[in-house]
Amino acid sequence: MRPEESERTGRGRRPGYNRGQITQAAVAVADEEGMDAVTMRRIAAELGTGAMSLYRYVAGRDDLIDLMIDAAVGEMALPTQPSGNWREDLTLVAEQTRAVGLRHPWQIALANRRPTLGPNSLRVQEFAMSALDGFGLDIDEIASLIGMLSDYAHSAVHREIGWLEQARRTGMDMAQWMSGYVGPYVAEVVASGQYPMFTRSIEQARVPHLPPEERFRYGLAHVLNGIAAGLPAESGRAVAVPDGPIPSCPLNRSADPS
Repeated sequence: MRPEESERTGRGRRPGYNRGQITQAAVAVADEEGMDAVTMRRIAAELGTGAMSLYRYVAGRDDLIDLMIDAAVGEMALPTQPSGNWREDLTLVAEQTRAVGLRHPWQIALANRRPTLGPNSLRVQEFAMSALDGFGLDIDEIASLIGMLSDYAHSAVHREIGWLEQARRTGMDMAQWMSGYVGPYVAEVVASGQYPMFTRSIEQARVPHLPPEERFRYGLAHVLNGIAAGLPAESGRAVAVPDGPIPSCPLNRSADPS
């Protein structure tokens, strides 16, 4: 809402950049180097100007971060209005949240700590909440259900980013980490017989070994079924979560002589 200064100090001279350009420069730095690298001085250097000149456009780093978050959220490809199929609409919101989060990991880290009410964030919120309008729910119920969806999407993507960062830092993907790094310890825990549920998760669980996108959709199906439970029965019954054969557990692969 704050107006941008329309001219520089010289009479008739127009600014060589605008708030949007400053925001995009900051997003690019955060994508490449993380949020710690985003300072007014650094962004000014990227634009080839002095740090003090940026204060004509943004009041400070906190305002710049709000603009960055809203710019990232603006990349979510959503229709103008919900389709009328709430499950498909909310699936789209969740999947777009994941896509944006993987492109901009810093945005996911800030999502639940720094709520914003920028125009893009409001657009996404309006779309998601409107998908559940018309079912007789009050606004608190709608907000709670959408909050549950949002919390799942952000936490799942945060974990996925963590694994990607772990792989980048150590050179080991999840399967290598499980088999080569923690495998011997887990084998001892299983052999002890003290943790039967943990043992079942090691020997029988298939979800941890699914590709990331399938793992995300598996959890999302449970969240959507939870939302369905809060809606009138005719509005959308629960559906079965993805199923299939259990992949070979990475902890067992290292012991396979083949």
